[in-house]
Amino acid sequence: MRKITFAQATLEATAEEMRRDSRVFVLGEDIARQGGIFGQFKGLAQEFGHDRIMDTPISETAIIGASVGAAMAGMRPVADMHFADFMGVAMDELFNQMAKIRYMFGGQTTVPMVVRAPDGLASSAAAQHSQSIEAWFMNIPGIKVVAPSNPADAKGLLKSAIRDDNPVIYFENKILYKESGEVPEGEYLTPIGKAKVVKEGKDITIISYSIGMKDAYIVAEILEDKGIEAEIVDLRTLVPYDKETILESVKKTNRLAIIHEAVKQGGAGAEIAAFVAENAIEYLDAPIMRFGAPFVPVPFSPPLEKAYRLNSKKIAKDILVNFNY
Repeated sequence: MRKITFAQATLEATAEEMRRDSRVFVLGEDIARQGGIFGQFKGLAQEFGHDRIMDTPISETAIIGASVGAAMAGMRPVADMHFADFMGVAMDELFNQMAKIRYMFGGQTTVPMVVRAPDGLASSAAAQHSQSIEAWFMNIPGIKVVAPSNPADAKGLLKSAIRDDNPVIYFENKILYKESGEVPEGEYLTPIGKAKVVKEGKDITIISYSIGMKDAYIVAEILEDKGIEAEIVDLRTLVPYDKETILESVKKTNRLAIIHEAVKQGGAGAEIAAFVAENAIEYLDAPIMRFGAPFVPVPFSPPLEKAYRLNSKKIAKDILVNFNY
């Protein structure tokens, strides 16, 4: 199978959906003139024109507000936020309008729009351009949240998000843009709400998503050297998350570790841990383990940023303690 990058996969998904449905259009800062700061919109303006690939003023409020209105009027906008961190500027439009309109109108209107949100640590991008904020939106009813970890799901989830009649926030990790992987050609959809067991094992379940999957694979390799077979579950979707797959895996392995780049306090791992504790605690042979960033702003200093990042070897060491190694 051919290999393309994560960024190319999202570009391909967008182009395919725009050719398929004339209601799909993209708006954001520098996406037509520049092709997006990560190249994820490169060439779209040349094919579809500036009526469908629209450069906007530097106003997240305007971008989201216009998208909500367009979606209610029957269009299917894809709004680019440049950096996920900037979504805070448009929070009223996101959580009071976009998320609630379908409910408040009794289903008489839908809001079929996608918010693309590049997130995660970059090289010394500092506190305002490096955050992982997915947990904010897990607490807001009315929004779906996806976070692919590889090019195939990057394409499949974006296509599914664009076709969904509900607002979807599409978190795309900045470091993953250059990662290459196998992606089927042509029509390819990844279902929203369905996790994937990417590695089977019998001794511990490791759950992650997005960039955290890189750590999950490394940790599993280290554990395997000690004779511990880890099962890895890629959530892919955070809202709604796949409760059935999580429970099936935990009941099989009897141990659980959750890894994500976002801060540990109040993160997605806390929700999953609580769900498992409420529904499968009798299957656990050891405490649930959560791994995330420390509860501090992301530092600019390269040495401090390195200390802030997840450390796969340390995670594996802590898990081994859980096994009394």
